[in-house]
Amino acid sequence: MRAYKPKDDVQKKSYYNDRFYIKPTLARGSVYDDSVFSADYLSLKNQVEILDSYIELDHLVIYINHQDNVKAIKHLKEIRAYDFMMELTAVDYLASKGGFEVIYEMLSTSKRKRLRVKTFLKEGQAIESVYPVFKMADWSEREMYDMYGVVSNNHPYMKRILMPDDWVGHPLRKSYPLQGDEAASWYEVDKIFGKEARDIVGPELRDSACVDRYDTNRFARLGHEVNKGVPISEGNEPDTPIRYQEEGGVQLFGKKLVTPFDEIEKTTLKERK
Repeated sequence: MRAYKPKDDVQKKSYYNDRFYIKPTLARGSVYDDSVFSADYLSLKNQVEILDSYIELDHLVIYINHQDNVKAIKHLKEIRAYDFMMELTAVDYLASKGGFEVIYEMLSTSKRKRLRVKTFLKEGQAIESVYPVFKMADWSEREMYDMYGVVSNNHPYMKRILMPDDWVGHPLRKSYPLQGDEAASWYEVDKIFGKEARDIVGPELRDSACVDRYDTNRFARLGHEVNKGVPISEGNEPDTPIRYQEEGGVQLFGKKLVTPFDEIEKTTLKERK
């Protein structure tokens, strides 16, 4: 296990000189470099306003106004044979642009082509749900709302999908604390045991990389049986190895972990079954 460093002041530090790092732009080609993509582009251009378009990593990328998202998605599905919506998500550009980029990743199984529709929303704006066109948008739009706070109008069940209904904030926003805020560290304790149990249980460990093998309140000691709450420390470890049982010559826990090959060879197939 890697060495653990206390992260009490993790929110005060930045791992990068620029926290909102933007990766270098990849090579982009013209939509007319591919005959299939050019036909898709021209067909969609007759239906909605296209703000930008290019080919990147064998994807046709198209920017549209957010008011046209349902019309564009429906046209691409019904007319241009993009019959699968592979992904629907958002990207936080609140710091640099004051809003979110919403992305629809589409696949045409007949043409073996991928197309990405992008649009931009200002913070507080809502976008129309594409659930009537692609049913997969049901959970994806709920996740987009839960993680980013982007609301999809006319969605059949617009509520959180991962976080509890009364959770404060949206965890995938770049402004959200990396390990949650003060309320997050006490959320499960308050819900399960009540606030009066805070001093007994303690705050929730928000750092998934921190495993204290001597904390018998939250973890079982690896390789040993230790009762909950028994105080142990390095150098003061009870000699209580896990009891093992033998099954077909194999010791499940102990020094002998596998059956030697010569013993397996002696047993017939029928006996082994």
